[in-house]
Amino acid sequence: MITATTGTRPVLHGLHRLGGWLDDRSVRDTTLLIDAGIAGGPIAAEVAEQLSATGRRVHRVTLPDGGDIDSVLALGSRLRHTGLVVGVGGGSLLDQAKLAALVAADPKVAARLTVPQRSGLTVLPFEEGHSIPVVAVPTTVGTGAEVSAVACLRYTDAKRLVISPALRPAAAVLDPLATTGLPSHLLAEGVLEALFRAVSPYVGDHRDLPEADAASEVLAAQLVRLGDRVTGDLAAGRAATDADRQRIAVLSGWGHSPDLQRGRDPYAVKGWLVANELSSALGIRKMTAVAATLPRLWRAIGAGETRLGSATRLDRMWTVVRSASCHDLPLDPADGVTALIGRWRIAHAIEADDTLLATVARQTVRRWGAGLPMLGGLGAAELRALLPTPA
Repeated sequence: MITATTGTRPVLHGLHRLGGWLDDRSVRDTTLLIDAGIAGGPIAAEVAEQLSATGRRVHRVTLPDGGDIDSVLALGSRLRHTGLVVGVGGGSLLDQAKLAALVAADPKVAARLTVPQRSGLTVLPFEEGHSIPVVAVPTTVGTGAEVSAVACLRYTDAKRLVISPALRPAAAVLDPLATTGLPSHLLAEGVLEALFRAVSPYVGDHRDLPEADAASEVLAAQLVRLGDRVTGDLAAGRAATDADRQRIAVLSGWGHSPDLQRGRDPYAVKGWLVANELSSALGIRKMTAVAATLPRLWRAIGAGETRLGSATRLDRMWTVVRSASCHDLPLDPADGVTALIGRWRIAHAIEADDTLLATVARQTVRRWGAGLPMLGGLGAAELRALLPTPA
């Protein structure tokens, strides 16, 4: 949720536009990275056919889900002689592709990624264009990895957020075919993730920024309407339409737009840091952790914990969300988002004892606070209050 906002890259709406984009580039050797979960699916076959039709030499590599620092470095070695990387898969695969392409382009990257540190954030000082070009074809929604300049990287003990303008893909391809097989509950999670990204910097920063605020409000409202519609379809036993899936995919990337982030406090997203550590420690889905902690985060902000955000701006954003929803949501933001999470059937149950949750709070301080600027002076006690009660 900490974002790099410099630069933009093209988003190609429809796989049929990929060939034209490729024709403008003279690269011959191309590596096609495919998520193992969709390797036999239609989107993988269609992308491979498009690449072959251009006359390029295509090296196909299937990657398992959940890469780590070792697999990224190994993949980087394999990519050193390729001129273009095309990644087809979810956020995890796209993050691996982005990181490995940068590792392949510059040996200094591997050294920086392997430097021991306690911080959960690694900033790489490389500009756009420094990496081997990556074309991202996302098969999930929510992360916006296909347009962002950030990537999550798993280490032995935890995840680390890596940020650099050089990580932004050269192009993204959005097509309904890519999300045809996406389970409905993951579609709902993706909408919540995009909504979380849209509202968190807005609420976490106390300053009024009229242009950025207006863009965030419009994005949040559109996401809520889509979330209500696709979860309504799910409840009625209907699949989401191609148009709705495509719109969610487009909006997922908008949360990384410079228009939304310009002028914001880069550390105004403390709830993401807590949820990220909870997800890593318990081995649960990221959005399960977000759904479990978001109501508590908003309740703390509403109670006056200014280090987490602005109660006034939270109320303002919640008015936008509540007005956009087709459901009669509670007036209180914390109660309201709890109801919305329930309406959208987002999993949020956490199984952990108090000892483990206290450890998560301390670990969050160690990786993001205790002299580091991300937590704004929050301590383990304040962070423990944001975590669920023991099961």
